[in-house]
Amino acid sequence: MSSIFKALSDPTRRRVLQLLRQGPMSAGELSDRFDVSKPTMSAHFAVLKEADLVHAEKDGKSVIYHLKLSVLEEALLGFVHSFNPGAAAPADQKDKAG
Repeated sequence: MSSIFKALSDPTRRRVLQLLRQGPMSAGELSDRFDVSKPTMSAHFAVLKEADLVHAEKDGKSVIYHLKLSVLEEALLGFVHSFNPGAAAPADQKDKAG
């Protein structure tokens, strides 16, 4: 979960995730939306991939990024439930806790 929160800690990466909610986008399309260098954007993409928040696929010379919304939702739900121990935890969390 810490890799997810590391990824979410940066406003650029949060904006990338917001853009990907609209649908898959190429690395170039995403990079064009920000006033940072291509290597900086590559580093942001690497953090998002490491956290498993995005999926990257090659399409010719382009890399297309897809949002993995279910991973983000599960992490956030697990985080919220960690502050309310009486609430029902997601199924994966119950198995790990028991």
